[in-house]
Amino acid sequence: MAQESPKNSAAEIPVTSNGQLEDSHEHGFNRDLKCSLPVGLGLSETKITSHGFDGAKEGVVEAGQFPNKGSSASPKSSIISPSSAAASRLAGQGCDLIIPTGGRAQQKSGPVVLADEVKNPAMEKLELVRKWSLNTYKCTRQIISEKLGRGSRTVDLELEAQIDILRDNKKKYENILRLAQTLSTQLFQMVHTQRQLGDAFADLSLKSLELHEEFGYNADTQKLLAKNGETLLGAINFFIASVNTLVNKTIEDTLLTVKQYESARIEYDAYRTDLEELNLGPRDANTLPKIEQSQQLFQVHKEKYDKMRNDVSIKLKFLEENKVKVLHNQLVLFHNAIAAYFAGNQKQLEQTLKQFHIKLKTPGADAPSWLEEQ
Repeated sequence: MAQESPKNSAAEIPVTSNGQLEDSHEHGFNRDLKCSLPVGLGLSETKITSHGFDGAKEGVVEAGQFPNKGSSASPKSSIISPSSAAASRLAGQGCDLIIPTGGRAQQKSGPVVLADEVKNPAMEKLELVRKWSLNTYKCTRQIISEKLGRGSRTVDLELEAQIDILRDNKKKYENILRLAQTLSTQLFQMVHTQRQLGDAFADLSLKSLELHEEFGYNADTQKLLAKNGETLLGAINFFIASVNTLVNKTIEDTLLTVKQYESARIEYDAYRTDLEELNLGPRDANTLPKIEQSQQLFQVHKEKYDKMRNDVSIKLKFLEENKVKVLHNQLVLFHNAIAAYFAGNQKQLEQTLKQFHIKLKTPGADAPSWLEEQ
């Protein structure tokens, strides 16, 4: 009987009666496999493809609940797809992809694209300066051509005549205002002199017994004239204030609108002339865009010119009505006050001031007290 050759321990693979691995080796294999898997991925969530020991066929070992040793039931073969919990655990480990319910991979983050580019303030200012320079050049050329008699200008004869009358009237009203101010200054000095003269006569009336009555009469007369002069001075100052408001505020505001109208007229004529020159030239692919742009600018300035002309017409109408009303009242006041003063009618003079609701300032009311002077 031949001696049996010793068996190699590495070739000994213990198997059961049905050809399956022993349970102890099976648990050791599962334990090693769990250690080799990433953290958070369970064994029950993995498919393992293995080859048979004989290499004749290929099978799939499905991970699942293994039966107990004592159970005679065979293990259930069920395919378990990756669950949402496993996907969330994978995502928590720094995965760059998100697996949605549809199964398509999407990137978490990407470059943000802005729809509109950020405007550069310097370029905007440069564009405004360019437009202003071009507009100034066109207007300057139009003014020079008008003064040299080469260019044409738009003229509204009726409106221009009203503007000329208004400017002429303003000069005349300013002259009346200066003369009234001169009269007020001179009357104030005269009233001040009369008051001092009345005080001097009253003092001499007390000290000169033989001329007591004569000095007394003159003192009363000068004081009465000073009082009437103060009343007349109040009426004249009220007249000056009203005319000054009319000339330097109401008329000046209308003339400011007239200046804006004239500027709009110059711009309108400048762009009109520019459009006419382009229309006289050739029409080709290069000039047609320029003509269209010039037409648009001309239309814009035409609307501005029409608006300013309408504004000036309305302001001139209201100014004329206001001027007539104001000057009528002030001229009546001035006449009645002067006539009553020189007629010596003190009652009529005071009645004139009441008629126009003029309140006279008490002499010395504006003077500072002796405490304020200290």
